Amino acid sequence: MGKKLVIVLGPTASGKTDYSLELAAKYGSPIISCDSRQIYKEMTIGTAVPSASQLAAVKHYFIQTRSVTEYYTAGIYEAEALELIERLFAEGHETLVMTGGSMFYIDAICNSLDSIPTSDPAIRAALQERLENEGIESLREELRLRDPEGYESMELSNTQRVFRAVEICLTTGKPYSSFKRDPGATNRSFEIEKIGISRPKEVLYERINDRVLKMMEMGLVDEVKSLVQYRDLTALQTVGYKEIFDYLDGTTDLDEAVRLIQRNTRHYAKRQMTWWRRDPSIKWMEF
Repeated sequence: MGKKLVIVLGPTASGKTDYSLELAAKYGSPIISCDSRQIYKEMTIGTAVPSASQLAAVKHYFIQTRSVTEYYTAGIYEAEALELIERLFAEGHETLVMTGGSMFYIDAICNSLDSIPTSDPAIRAALQERLENEGIESLREELRLRDPEGYESMELSNTQRVFRAVEICLTTGKPYSSFKRDPGATNRSFEIEKIGISRPKEVLYERINDRVLKMMEMGLVDEVKSLVQYRDLTALQTVGYKEIFDYLDGTTDLDEAVRLIQRNTRHYAKRQMTWWRRDPSIKWMEF
């Protein structure tokens, strides 16, 4: 029997954690997190890290193992996660469970980042100057014109990601999203099965709204207060944190901040689904 990695993916608040725990119990597997924010130890409430009881029930990897001050990328994750996966298979596991909603991290595992071209220093320097003079909105519009599909699925508030996507468009003359269209092309020593968790839109949006209210009850404002000194770091350019920073700055009231977190989380869930709908290898499960 061949080795298999089962990846449980889906939009935020869809129920990936609970389902991955069921699968982990079924296969006797640990859970390998594929979440670009739950990896940070300072970000607990706003990233919906699994509860203490869930973490105790099954061994988890890549949960709160890094600091927001550390440089970390999808490429580093790919190398570390693949090393872990190979080690766990060597220890005797036949099937491993991975779960998360970070599209770039999942793509890194399935398709590798090797196909993404290196940057042209001249183009990068010109883009950096443009960013400083014209702001991120100029780069967003460039992305929209050159790669409409990538624009639709991009987290547009993530300056680093938008910058990189535009950089690749200009360097290659091709849409950034075109480099992520060949699921399964990368040779891995194991089979990959992707299971998508889907819910009716109205149900998902209600779950998102409820989750945000629960985060507020758990102390999201205090968590964000503790991170004010790091607010300009990439890790903190995240829904749930940016809106509370605005509240702490006095530019919005708390009720409005909560409403914006709910709205922006719903928008993020929509981008996640836009990204994954183009992948025919995902087996969708409606809950």
